Amino acid sequence: MPLAVLLTDDAARDLEKIHDYVAQNDAPEKADQLLDHMGKAFAGLSELPERGSFPKKLLGWGVREYRQVYYKPCRIIYRVGVGAVFVLLIAEWQISAVRNRLSRR
Repeated sequence: MPLAVLLTDDAARDLEKIHDYVAQNDAPEKADQLLDHMGKAFAGLSELPERGSFPKKLLGWGVREYRQVYYKPCRIIYRVGVGAVFVLLIAEWQISAVRNRLSRR
């Protein structure tokens, strides 16, 4: 039986920021397409919530509560709960990777 997929307020803000970024820096149509595809990714989590991998950094700390899936260009961090999948974070990984590299310099 499919699970409900619920976005936290933070995840909803992340998705809105990514949409706005793509709309301003690429094209509004592509931003809307991204939202459509993210909806499909959420539907996939509803059907197969255990399909995501455990984030390596968290595994290194022994944390197995969270999972991740990628939908280019986004990384979705979520937790499977009783009767629902809770999306906690949506990160545009290309932007995050650049910021991480720059912060190390």
